[in-house]
Amino acid sequence: MAVEQFKVVGWEHTNNKLCRDFVFTNFSNAFAFMTQVALLAEKADHHPSWSNVYNRVTIELTSHDAGNTVTKKDVALAHAVNGLIAK
Repeated sequence: MAVEQFKVVGWEHTNNKLCRDFVFTNFSNAFAFMTQVALLAEKADHHPSWSNVYNRVTIELTSHDAGNTVTKKDVALAHAVNGLIAK
């Protein structure tokens, strides 16, 4: 996938992954966000690598079945996650 094709607002392409940090007002809001992302990921059958420390959530998207590179699945999930923030 060409670099231009995997650009998503707010996401950085690093080491064959789309990466983004999200910061919330508290742990409950961060966890609620993760729950929403989990539902999107399950529906897409595409699951992120992520971590949570208090009010910060870090998400990394890559397609393991495509040789650990960014694919259309990653871009689609990144856009869907951005949609959660826009609400």
